[in-house]
Amino acid sequence: MSNESRESQMHVQELHVHPVKSMAGTSPEEVAVEPWGLSGDRRWAVVDSDGNVITQRQQPRLALASARPLAGGGIALAAPGMPGITVAEPRPGVLEPVLLFGKKWETVLAQDPGAHAWVSDYLGLPARLVHLDDPAVRRPVDPQYALPGETVSLADAYPLLVTTQASLDALNALIADGEDAAEGPLPMNRFRPNLVVAGAEAWAEDRWLRIAVGEAEFRGVRECGRCVVTTTDQATAERGREPLRSLARHHRIGKSLAFGRQLVPVRLGTIRVGDPVRVLA
Repeated sequence: MSNESRESQMHVQELHVHPVKSMAGTSPEEVAVEPWGLSGDRRWAVVDSDGNVITQRQQPRLALASARPLAGGGIALAAPGMPGITVAEPRPGVLEPVLLFGKKWETVLAQDPGAHAWVSDYLGLPARLVHLDDPAVRRPVDPQYALPGETVSLADAYPLLVTTQASLDALNALIADGEDAAEGPLPMNRFRPNLVVAGAEAWAEDRWLRIAVGEAEFRGVRECGRCVVTTTDQATAERGREPLRSLARHHRIGKSLAFGRQLVPVRLGTIRVGDPVRVLA
């Protein structure tokens, strides 16, 4: 099959929105693309008493907690052994600094005491739930890769992450042939993407400079270097060695153990499961 034929069959297989950074999220059939990412994606985070954002890197149990978006910008939280709780989007108020990857952002509003108590009880340490009030102005995209005015939510670095089913299949084949074969096959949720594409060649996304997805368009910024979160079973919070061992041996891009590609929106719109995906450059 020619590359042109493959591209004509590419489509959105899954969409994922994670309202709270590092918690499980939802898989909508359609979602609006905003300049800083998918609507509602990673607008909330958990921070410790010093304002450091807590992720699965420090607390793998966050994988077992889930957040569901509510009308009006609020969220519903659930976790094993915890009563469910709904949290309203905070009204405008005093900003406070948080630290994310060593950088300080005056970006978030502290949430109500009930939400703080919930995340503290679940994690067993003093913690608070915070909200990104205005993603249009708070966090710029890495200037090394950004165009003027581009911003991001509380995602690690870029507005969206795209992966392909073919790349996951190829990676699982590598794991099956490796020393830690019993850890595979891995599901896509290990990589916490926003957009999963079917019908592409394995690792094709590494070369995407610009793609159209339904009504929206994105520029491919760079590969996504993977971290210990990918070794965390999202159903049990237990850690292993894969996929980092296989990526280190078979799929490095520069210094990155790469899986997926970072995207920045250049044309907004609604994208839907089943939408065609076209490579423009």
